[in-house]
Amino acid sequence: MDVKSIGSSIAKLRKHCGLTQRELATQLNISDKTVSRWESGMGYPEVTQFPALAKIFGVTVDYLMTGERKGITIAGNILTDIVKNINCYPEIGMLSSISGISQAVGGCAPNTAIDLAKIDRNIPLSVLGRVGNDEYGRYVVAEMSRHGIDCERIVTSPTLPTSFSDVMSLPTGERTFFHARGANAEFSPADIDISALGCVILHIGYILLLDSFDEEDEEYGTVMARFLYDVQQHGIKTSIDVVSESSGNYKRKILPALKYCDYAIINEIEACMLSDLSPHGEDGKLNVDNIRRTMELMAEHGVREKIVIHCKEAGFCLDVPTGRFTVVPSLKIPAEEIKGSVGAGDAFCAGALYSIYNGYEDEKLLAFASAAAASNLFAENSVDGMLPREEIEKLAEKYGRRTL
Repeated sequence: MDVKSIGSSIAKLRKHCGLTQRELATQLNISDKTVSRWESGMGYPEVTQFPALAKIFGVTVDYLMTGERKGITIAGNILTDIVKNINCYPEIGMLSSISGISQAVGGCAPNTAIDLAKIDRNIPLSVLGRVGNDEYGRYVVAEMSRHGIDCERIVTSPTLPTSFSDVMSLPTGERTFFHARGANAEFSPADIDISALGCVILHIGYILLLDSFDEEDEEYGTVMARFLYDVQQHGIKTSIDVVSESSGNYKRKILPALKYCDYAIINEIEACMLSDLSPHGEDGKLNVDNIRRTMELMAEHGVREKIVIHCKEAGFCLDVPTGRFTVVPSLKIPAEEIKGSVGAGDAFCAGALYSIYNGYEDEKLLAFASAAAASNLFAENSVDGMLPREEIEKLAEKYGRRTL
């Protein structure tokens, strides 16, 4: 432990919390002279005092002791998915049979965080968002906590219920969502103390489904853009995800945020809404050139480091500083082995974030992320299919990859 660094961290965090040395000392049952000695680098707290200090400041013990950022924070939509397996999607006025119903976590925050926890339990993970004071909220927080994810900063809404989605899942793995916004609509930057975060990367999603963040901001374009700017000012890398939402407004709500993104990880449909270019040709085949042009447009709007786009056929990465464009085809998973694709995008995102966090080269990043997404296909819900890193890496050898 570096005594001067610890003292500097205590002083900075104390001032941020609006506490005098005497007030902090009172909460710890020590003298203000002791606090003064710590902050002057003349000594540091007893090991038993670090948990109390961390709780007062709202940070982790690791961050307090080292001043080093660790881990990934996932912010955004928290909801419960009610997955209903149907034999077909009916026309208006017609009936479709439901063959099974299950409950699972849903949304960017639970899906991505739990997937990351299952990939590697050693990464410090935390979640930010809002839930209702109800059964769905308690269920989803309990599921995240069960995987070792820090849920202490999740806010409970006193007025709105936990968000939920009815997920209609076809035998092919394709799905349709009917979503109730609930407490997610209230989630805003006011719920987040950025200075208390000790993470390396903050990933937030979904743009287009976070009402308060999607609001316009006179200076930055959107509230989300202002929030991402503030996060970057605290030395934290920023990453975004988007939802495929039928009402549109993609350009107005997404483009302003790109200026303050280090990473953007989205699918081909969401991305190409920004460029008005089709991701597929008239023959239905993937138009790789249009996807690349779309990624270059996103880079022009300010993404700093990497743009990652995923679709059923492949994953794409544009390394912004070098302009290097990489394509890796998806795995060839037999149709009879696919049980669902709910959360496949979040699984890809988790694989990409894990790769970025660990400094993988772009080809390895896409190979790992696509294999993580493939593992998701072996379960009907959003997280049960995810595997540990070692098993994910074996999937490509077992199944091989598509040919574009």
